[in-house]
Amino acid sequence: MVTAREAVAAVVDPEIRVLTIDELGILRSVEEDPATGRVVVTITPTYTGCPAMDVIRADIRRALAAAGHPDAEVRTVHHPAWSTDWISDSGRAKLAGAGIAPPAPVRPRGVVPLTLSVRCPRCGSPETEQLSRFGSTACKALWRCRSCSEPFDHLKAL
Repeated sequence: MVTAREAVAAVVDPEIRVLTIDELGILRSVEEDPATGRVVVTITPTYTGCPAMDVIRADIRRALAAAGHPDAEVRTVHHPAWSTDWISDSGRAKLAGAGIAPPAPVRPRGVVPLTLSVRCPRCGSPETEQLSRFGSTACKALWRCRSCSEPFDHLKAL
């Protein structure tokens, strides 16, 4: 039998289909009451108002039911706020492998990061330019590599 944690950790993010919600860092906890079998899953959205959250909650419930855990509650918490620092190393590698530039680490409070260049996830060149502050989703920006001429998404650092 698949554990509740394993079932939920395998749920794929509906907007960034190469990552699981665990790799993306939005999965905070999975608690199972051994006496009742009830499962409580806690997640944090990448940003308030993220349109994918309803789909993610439904996918979590579906994964748990398929794994033999039909009694589940999915809680959404906003504090602490999600950070791109929560993306796992394997998640960052998967983003780059899918042609999405992973975000740089977030700086300490009070420091405002300025992204001057993003390395191209295809050829590695730092010779890139931002085409649009918004890419295929609101959490990504559209960039183009000046070396290989390929466009790519860059997951914004938060």
